[in-house]
Amino acid sequence: MIWGILGSSMALLMVTGAVLGGALGLTGLVLLHFEAGNATSLAVQTVWNSFTDFTLSAVPLFIFLGDILLASGISGRIYNAMTPLFHRLPGKLLHTNIAVSTVFGAVSGSSSSTAAAVGSVGYPELVKRGYDPATVVASLAAGGTLGLLIPPSLSLLIYGATQDVSIGKLFLAGIVPGLMIAGFFSLYIAGLCTFRKSLTPAEAERPGWMEILRGLKEIWPLPILIFFVLGTIYMGLATTTEAAALGVVAAIVLGFLWGDLTLRKLWQSFKGSVLMFGTIAMVLLGTLILAQAISILGLPKQMVTWVSEMGLSRYEVLFAIVLVYLVLGCFFDGISLLLMTLPIAFPLMMSMQFDPIWFGIVVTILMEVGMITPPVGLNLFVLVTVAKRQVPLGTAAWATVPYWLIMLATVALFTAFPDIVLFVPSMFFP
Repeated sequence: MIWGILGSSMALLMVTGAVLGGALGLTGLVLLHFEAGNATSLAVQTVWNSFTDFTLSAVPLFIFLGDILLASGISGRIYNAMTPLFHRLPGKLLHTNIAVSTVFGAVSGSSSSTAAAVGSVGYPELVKRGYDPATVVASLAAGGTLGLLIPPSLSLLIYGATQDVSIGKLFLAGIVPGLMIAGFFSLYIAGLCTFRKSLTPAEAERPGWMEILRGLKEIWPLPILIFFVLGTIYMGLATTTEAAALGVVAAIVLGFLWGDLTLRKLWQSFKGSVLMFGTIAMVLLGTLILAQAISILGLPKQMVTWVSEMGLSRYEVLFAIVLVYLVLGCFFDGISLLLMTLPIAFPLMMSMQFDPIWFGIVVTILMEVGMITPPVGLNLFVLVTVAKRQVPLGTAAWATVPYWLIMLATVALFTAFPDIVLFVPSMFFP
């Protein structure tokens, strides 16, 4: 009966397109009322405790930080400064999309913000120079996914806050995988453009080393912002929430002094971040209620018992989890998918003796795949909009297939060698 209610609710949710947070919360309340002896009051207590948690308040601050960077035009300065660095490589300025997305992800924490910020500068510039539009969109969409993995990551923050996992360890664990995936993306671009030279223009200009150094000097304020956001956490000077607040203040100061930020743009950024957090908070509210019902009714324990009776190995369970995330990633955005699945996926994976830090990174990579998978691949929609529909969604989606294959390959790599993910946090937290 319990699994029937849960399954039918999820099926209706996918078919009708109901508001995710409301549908999840209503499912949880139904289970609490009819299957848990009218224990709906527990849902209210759970929601109150979670929403008054100090750590969770970092989420709207990081969203606000990303919006400030986008509004201030700092992303454009970073892009132009790093452009001369890649003229000599196969693929040329396509590498700039990956590199700038990596740098921007280190201060924004949001995939869609990274894609919008870098795409709004990179797409018109590269198309004007003669680069293939679909290839440009694909590189920007893939590069944008790095905003979910490179710390400070919004998904890792929510994962840590909701599952009581160290956010500092999660942020440290995201550094090496994020840089590795960025490197794999660039290797793919270099290989693609070596065999298909028509994708890039035959530009005669080859910037000298002095021009490259001058460009890099232009982004000197960026390390200051990264220090306020990440350095203060790793040095033990600030909590995650305090670091987010410091990052917002630093971004505002840099936006006015170094960027094009105005009071009007700052207010628009504030309103936009409030609306985005309101959307996330609604999903989180519904998820918390459903998670409370699932926990009280012992569904994770039932799932573990069922898996044990089937005789599945831990890697077979992981494979099943990966398939679930890939399928659901076609229909739900990353944060919604994370919040919706963790109540069952997290305890199941912990019962299989997987490391919670490692699982947080793997889940985030699977979310990244969903960000560039139609029909709900948010990064694809953002970049197709930035491109003013010059690149059809289907064409953009097809061009991103190699990138999500790369991300799936890294999941397999990190499964075979989990120390790639865990060795950095183990150095700081032995």
